[in-house]
Amino acid sequence: MKQKYYLALNAQELRLMIESLNQLRNKLIANSKYTDAVDEVLLKIIGAKRKKFKVIFKEA
Repeated sequence: MKQKYYLALNAQELRLMIESLNQLRNKLIANSKYTDAVDEVLLKIIGAKRKKFKVIFKEA
């Protein structure tokens, strides 16, 4: 069974990740290389469900 990972990103971090992956994809296209892996990750990130939650910090 594959293990699932979850990322907690705010709007700015999500935008930055998408922009970075898109730049990598454009670079690969310019160098005539395959973009399959980057395309897969981009689609997963863009299509991911959004969930709001609170983060509570407790000092010991």
